[in-house]
Amino acid sequence: MAKGKEFRLLNRKANVKNTLNNQKLKREIGFFSATIMVIANMVGTGIFTTSGFIIEDLGNPQSMLLCWFVGGLFALSGALCYGELGAMFPRAGGEYVFLRESFGKWIGFISGWISLIVGFSAPIAAASIAFSMYFFRSFALSLGPKITVPFLDVNIITVSPQSVLSIGVIVLLSVVHYHSLVFGSRIQNGLTIFKLSLVVIFIAAGLLLGDGSAANFSKGLDIRSIPQDKFAVSLIFISFAYSGWNAAAYLGGEIKNPGRNIPLSLLAGTLVVMFLYLLLNVVYIYALPVEQMKGVLEIGTKSAASLFGKDVSRYFSGAIAVGLLSVLSAMIMAGPRVYYAMAKDGVFFKLFGKVNSLHRTPVYAIVLQAGIAILMVITASFDKLLLYIGFTLSFFAMLTVVGMIILRVKKPGAIRNYKTVLYPVTPVFFILGNLWIIYFSIKSRPVTSLFGIGTMALGALIYLVFRKKRLLD
Repeated sequence: MAKGKEFRLLNRKANVKNTLNNQKLKREIGFFSATIMVIANMVGTGIFTTSGFIIEDLGNPQSMLLCWFVGGLFALSGALCYGELGAMFPRAGGEYVFLRESFGKWIGFISGWISLIVGFSAPIAAASIAFSMYFFRSFALSLGPKITVPFLDVNIITVSPQSVLSIGVIVLLSVVHYHSLVFGSRIQNGLTIFKLSLVVIFIAAGLLLGDGSAANFSKGLDIRSIPQDKFAVSLIFISFAYSGWNAAAYLGGEIKNPGRNIPLSLLAGTLVVMFLYLLLNVVYIYALPVEQMKGVLEIGTKSAASLFGKDVSRYFSGAIAVGLLSVLSAMIMAGPRVYYAMAKDGVFFKLFGKVNSLHRTPVYAIVLQAGIAILMVITASFDKLLLYIGFTLSFFAMLTVVGMIILRVKKPGAIRNYKTVLYPVTPVFFILGNLWIIYFSIKSRPVTSLFGIGTMALGALIYLVFRKKRLLD
């Protein structure tokens, strides 16, 4: 028995080692697990934090619900397009692989750079800030003093008790995932199950038992708000909340029957989350009139207080805080594998392709990601961080779908086990929708948008420097 246990342990360590060194990956993830992965990556910070900002811009609950529905349609059309790319290139890497194949290595590098800064580090910072806000609300703790460092009349660094807690949780979970892949995965699975249970229970209890008011829905839909910039900017917040609909594409090398299961899991997961998000926003509106929702970050807690009383809302805040740890854990675990793969592929510093000899985890990539996320915690406000993330990710998701159309032209004879439903209507809808969002974002929030453009430009500059100095293979 002891020998058998020892053999299984050695075998598990060997599998982890092979995975980290980007050798042949085992296809062990089925349709159900891939779908759960998509759902777990999507349901996170955005749905518990953005509706207050959206209703502040739109001022109409019906318009807000329509905005969440339209955002869901964009995510759904993107999932259908990524399904074709995932089935065509069933390998680990997601956009990095897709853009490398359609546009070339330099765009692949910039995509990986964006994954580092915007795809993972910035959302980790946003999730940690949301976690600390809900945590302080749960224990009725004083927010305490803020220490600011101004530059040209702008506070470039802000340190507060919340930011200290945010930094602490980033460090803690980074250490967990540095310790071992197996231990980190177990923590992640438990947090995900808790989070999904929380969402379903809150929806059911809020609608069936909560002390809300149907009169909050009485204000009719304002059609005139749809073509305006505020509707488009609200979609940036919503695109952040829906981010993760492409999660299964990152693990294409480990999904069974990828030609079938990648597109199906992306579609099914996105549909489920779209349904949950609409119901959650119905609960928020049922709980609170418009004036009480405007600009509220902890919209989940305030809704729970209105529906069930302040005493219950404190427990709910704590539950949301624990649920947000699932999002943090998922991104802290997944992100470093992307930078590790880039380094192994010769498009990133070789240092980040190294693994710890004892724990067999990409320690340098984990430290890099944690450092960037911590810097963002102390330098960016929450709403600006969400807009920065949403704007930049929208651009690269759109570019990836443009690449899919290019591949249809460049490689018409390539094997495609799945083709995008309603092509070319679906990709054109996704591209035009994201162009609309990007245009109005630049128009109404130029400074935040410029930070996104600047991040892309910096990635291109770094690539050129690397190539010139032959730091890349």
